[in-house]
Amino acid sequence: MVASARSLPLLLAIASLLTPGARAEEVSVAVAANFTAPMQEIARLFEQDTGHRAVLSFGATGKFYAQIAQGAPFGILLAADDRTPERIGREGLGDPQTRFTYAIGQLALWSRQPGYVDAEGRVLARNDWQHLAIANPKLAPYGQAAMETLARMGLTDQVQGRVVQGENIAQAYQFVASGNAELGFVALSQVMQGGQLRAGSAWIVPADMHRPIRQDAIVLKGAQANPAAVALMQYLRGERARAVIRAYGYAF
Repeated sequence: MVASARSLPLLLAIASLLTPGARAEEVSVAVAANFTAPMQEIARLFEQDTGHRAVLSFGATGKFYAQIAQGAPFGILLAADDRTPERIGREGLGDPQTRFTYAIGQLALWSRQPGYVDAEGRVLARNDWQHLAIANPKLAPYGQAAMETLARMGLTDQVQGRVVQGENIAQAYQFVASGNAELGFVALSQVMQGGQLRAGSAWIVPADMHRPIRQDAIVLKGAQANPAAVALMQYLRGERARAVIRAYGYAF
């Protein structure tokens, strides 16, 4: 098979990884806020196993898109959705051939108070709480999934006046963790570690109550020949990284 001119930089980068004594490189990675904890662990393991370094920035996927469109020098985007990486590839801001789903997120209704959230989320229909934190549904897929869940439960109008929005899922979590909101829709990864709830009480929202939260990765324009970018995309598909991802409550 003859490689196309478009795929040649990627093939050269892969070849460089297989060359004995290949020099360690680094790649700047824009990471969706919900994936903060697992990616910090994965980055440590990645450097330990490959010598390459991932420099991480965390935030809302929508804001990362705006920065990338304006030329921000990220090498990889780990998005909280699949639509943003698809758009990035379509607009020539990244290589669509590198896009893949690195995790499927799970939404959880969480309170820092043990025993407060029941196993079916019926607490949402009660009137003994004042604030429900969600991520901005216009910017964050987890916020959109939260609104879809409320609609599915027929509670949108009932809770509307008590919803407080965080810029991203990290801020929504902070509202609950700080006690400024009794309840919040968060990423399961924010409250789970090692397969166990770290604190408080939670309802894991059934996947059929909202559209799947497929989280895609893509190599951005200019980083296709970066050995660290190629290596990290391969590493995220490997069992060592996937074990970490599973431990934080994600699926594949």
